[in-house]
Amino acid sequence: MFAQRATSVLRASATHAAAASRYSAFGNSSFLASQVSLTMARLYSSKFPDHTVIHMPALSPTMTQGGIMSWSKNVGDQLSPGEPIAEIETDKASMDFEFQEEGYLAKILVEAGAQDVPVGKPIAVYVEEADDVPAFETFTAEDAGEAPAAAAPKEEAKEEPKEEPKKEEPKKDEGASSAPKKDSGASKAPAGRIFASPLAKTIALDKGISLKNIKGSGPNGRIVAKDVENYKAPAVPTASSPVTNAAADTGASYEDIPLTSMRKTIASRLLQSTQQSPTYIVQSQLNVTKLLKLRQSLNATAEDRYKLSVNDLLIKAIALASVRVPQANSAWLAEEGVIRQYNNVDVSVAVATPTGLITPIVKNAHNRGLAAISKEVKELGKKAKAGKLAPEEYQGGTICISNLGMNHAVNAFTSIINPPQSAIVAIGTTDKKAVPSSVNEQGFVFEDVITVTATFDHRVIDGAVGGEWIRELKKIVENPLEFLI
Repeated sequence: MFAQRATSVLRASATHAAAASRYSAFGNSSFLASQVSLTMARLYSSKFPDHTVIHMPALSPTMTQGGIMSWSKNVGDQLSPGEPIAEIETDKASMDFEFQEEGYLAKILVEAGAQDVPVGKPIAVYVEEADDVPAFETFTAEDAGEAPAAAAPKEEAKEEPKEEPKKEEPKKDEGASSAPKKDSGASKAPAGRIFASPLAKTIALDKGISLKNIKGSGPNGRIVAKDVENYKAPAVPTASSPVTNAAADTGASYEDIPLTSMRKTIASRLLQSTQQSPTYIVQSQLNVTKLLKLRQSLNATAEDRYKLSVNDLLIKAIALASVRVPQANSAWLAEEGVIRQYNNVDVSVAVATPTGLITPIVKNAHNRGLAAISKEVKELGKKAKAGKLAPEEYQGGTICISNLGMNHAVNAFTSIINPPQSAIVAIGTTDKKAVPSSVNEQGFVFEDVITVTATFDHRVIDGAVGGEWIRELKKIVENPLEFLI
């Protein structure tokens, strides 16, 4: 038996060592420690059979807490390496928590729907033998080594004078009975919280349906895609209905939308950017007539190998302009006392999702062909809207593009820099503009133009440099043959 335990511990250590090599590319020691170990501890006690406690993992370098959206496994189910056991909501996306050991799920300590669960908190238990599962029916977070808040008064009771032994017993019973109550309360979903799968949120957004009106059929009342697809909106009450009169009596109607981890992160980072970055904007109108003709010509001969968008071409143009003016492809790193100027151009692409804005990255865009850029942007966009981006796919980047050109009401706009980047480029919709022409009998022709607004961090990029970068971008966009140079 002891040999079996030793073998199991060695196998776990080897698994964690392999994970360390996979995640070392992040270059973040604190993330590495939490991500690699999965904070799993093997425990031996006389009360319960041999078992391993699974703690809340850190699935991104900035994650300090998260939510358990759903469990993919039930108590008693067999676990295999690389198999997802739960869907975790991080500060940026919803991700599958893949387990790396063999065994059986013996106990779920934090139920689906729980939010703001700290990294490192015990969430489940697994065992190696299926016969050991029933023994964990009464297992609690306290048994996992996490002392509840009621433990502090309990310790004080032990230090009281021995002259009142009868009073100590009720206090101990009180503490013991209150512990499971606090644990179970922490597992319950907050009142008013709406839980839905990423696909359900996407469908609801497309159809303009409010999720608060839908009753979920998934685990713990979670709303799934079929719930949204089968939903039928109730008839609108008439002006004389009691509902309308009640709403009028109580004042304006409203809906409170709970803050998700992702929304909190967006708010924190953008507030940091506006408060700490001294920014300025440079705006220019670019003639995209030749660019649109190039796109049309390439798509016409693509034979379903690719389908280029204007955004794909602009990503390439931004990358090339950043190679020519590398100061714009830099980051302000105050803690290290440097301005880091990157040799590679990794373009962050702003994508709107049902849960908020996220910026997946097209890496080495300056060295990649248009077809490769187009394919990756489509793949990253799908994963972003489904909440399935891996941390390395959205964290980093050296310059950002935000394109609202698909909205024909938006001629121009400004955007907020995503620190520690030093530049972001906002793209408006395409307009027609009369341009003087010596060959046209009317004396002018209509050309397609877009308004580009670049926001720069003045700590890194001086005004003259920002103007030079815009000039290079204009040169590339208006003469797409520059793509070949």
